Amino acid sequence: MADLGEYLVQHRLVSNEQWAEAKELASSQNIKPHDAIVQLGYASSEQIMKAIAEREGYEFFELSNVAIPPSVVELVSESVARENAVIPLAEEDGVLKVLVSDPQDFETIDKLQFILNRKIEIALSTRESILEAINRNYGQIGDESADSMLQEFTDTAIDFTETEESDGADEDESVDEASAPIVRLVQLMIGEAVQLRASDIHVEPFADRVRIRYRIDGVLIERDSPPRRLLGALLSRIKILAKMDIAERRRSQDGRIKITASGKELDLRVSMLPTSHGQSCVMRLLDKDNIKVGVRQLGLGERDFRIFRGLIRRPNGILLVTGPTGSGKTTTLYAALNQLNRPDRKIITAEDPVEYYLPGINQVEVKHSIGLDFASIIRSMLRQAPNVILVGEMRDYETASMGIQASLTGHLVFSTLHTNDAPGAVTRMVDMGVPGYLVAGSVIGILAQRLVRVICSKCKQPDTPPDRDLEAAGITPEMVAGATFMKGRGCSHCGDKGYRGRLGVFELMPMSAKIRELTFQGASTQDIRREAIGLGMTTIYDDAISKVCSGITTIEEVFRVAKKNG
Repeated sequence: MADLGEYLVQHRLVSNEQWAEAKELASSQNIKPHDAIVQLGYASSEQIMKAIAEREGYEFFELSNVAIPPSVVELVSESVARENAVIPLAEEDGVLKVLVSDPQDFETIDKLQFILNRKIEIALSTRESILEAINRNYGQIGDESADSMLQEFTDTAIDFTETEESDGADEDESVDEASAPIVRLVQLMIGEAVQLRASDIHVEPFADRVRIRYRIDGVLIERDSPPRRLLGALLSRIKILAKMDIAERRRSQDGRIKITASGKELDLRVSMLPTSHGQSCVMRLLDKDNIKVGVRQLGLGERDFRIFRGLIRRPNGILLVTGPTGSGKTTTLYAALNQLNRPDRKIITAEDPVEYYLPGINQVEVKHSIGLDFASIIRSMLRQAPNVILVGEMRDYETASMGIQASLTGHLVFSTLHTNDAPGAVTRMVDMGVPGYLVAGSVIGILAQRLVRVICSKCKQPDTPPDRDLEAAGITPEMVAGATFMKGRGCSHCGDKGYRGRLGVFELMPMSAKIRELTFQGASTQDIRREAIGLGMTTIYDDAISKVCSGITTIEEVFRVAKKNG
């Protein structure tokens, strides 16, 4: 039998070069080569798993359309299913058909036969599909969800004693009888957010209600609102988990919660902010899987990918990533660091705060209270002889100046700036007080980015946008002729939204001789932008439109995140 690489090449799923690249990545990250192919974006996990199933003679199942009878689900406990990423599918004549994602994992298969004390027959599905099916079939404890529990609170007169005081002291009143259901509600709320792939949970108090919203793929979705009387107990429980002062209601507070949900270890960054109707709470879910992204999967076009890969291999200079909050800048920088993270390189970061912990990288957290700010960290880290430095954000002259000095003394420096486009970063640094000649001499490239939602792969179907939308988007008849427009119908996989996941749209401006000259002369953002486009820079809007024409996203998404050129 041909080995997997030969089989995939024969069936034209990958080329010989792509398989070689995948094997190299697999050995460096200690993962399987077929997982590396998916990580590099050369094939989907479904395509790879189908190929493995065909090659080894197993059945393949697409789980989003398969209903598993509860009587079969009960045969394997939730802990066993989650721990081994397996799910039972059917039982016939005493033989249990179990779905796995790795047919070579004989240890797990033997263990299942021993635990379940019955004959096991395996079939294949992707790991993601199996985990989703586990969440679907086991996820709701006793048919209970956060929404149903909130309904229970709304329908019943459980009394959470409130003290009517003018300073809002009712907020953190916590009653013993209330603690058990509130503990369960907070647990269910976090579990549901993880299941729905939310990046944030917002708990916002108003005069007559408490609004709970999840941010999913960058868009806020409202859930059932708990009664106002639950606010105090709800916030107290979150504060206890985050090790905050539950008596403090007048000042903002920050904390962290570590949890395990759906078989993953997650960090929740918690922020409390006093508002006119009580404290508003935002919990940010930090999933380590989000930063295991390679540069290839970020969504850069072929030209920009080649340029970006060349820039991060430079020995010195500053590479800036710009965009608003929540535009994926951290993910892009961590992808670059993951690419450079080798035993022969020393990498140090200065972050405020450290959100994700990266193995093999020295990460330093800013602590303003003891004078440990970006500038002082950079000053100290240069004595540690690093090759690569990441500065969380260049927010003032001193930080920018220290970053430039580091780049001029032979270090590769990554950092972020809050500007709307790539050319704007040049003038922003000059506005901070950095002389134009230093910006021109140290910056090697600027990447601006946004995130667009990706059409759901399970329910995408061909679409013909109305002529008025095509005209408004600036899509010409020539572009339409070569385009494949798609739209998501809405299914259980994407929560009936038509979108699942997000991808970056970019504009990458390498510092050419002409742009350096304009920077040195103090030219305006518009002049630098015109020159960059003339030299072949693809703008964020143009990159987004090319992804619409490729059937990756929709015109509505582009209008939501990017403005038309001109």
